[in-house]
Amino acid sequence: MQAFAPEIYRKRLLIEGYFARRDVDSATLLDYFTMITATLNLRTYGRPIVHRTSGEGKPENEGFDAFVPLIASGIYVCIWSQPRFAS
Repeated sequence: MQAFAPEIYRKRLLIEGYFARRDVDSATLLDYFTMITATLNLRTYGRPIVHRTSGEGKPENEGFDAFVPLIASGIYVCIWSQPRFAS
C-alpha cells in the first residue's frame, strides 16, 4: 500500500484501558475534556459533543462516544460502560 496523503503531517496517540470509576455520565466526559485541554494547553474551536448509546444496541456495547474539536486536531473518547473500558 502506498502512502496516503503524504503531504499531510499527522500524529496519533491511542490510549485504552479499564477504569475503576463506577459512574460515568455526560458530565464526567465534559469535565474530562475541560481538564485535558487546560492541562495540555490545547485550543478548542467548539464545544465538546457527547452521545450516549441509550439502549440502541447490544447491552455489552452500552456507553458513550464523545469528541472535542481542537484547532489542529481533536480528541475522541469511546466508553463501554460494562466492562468499564475506555478508548
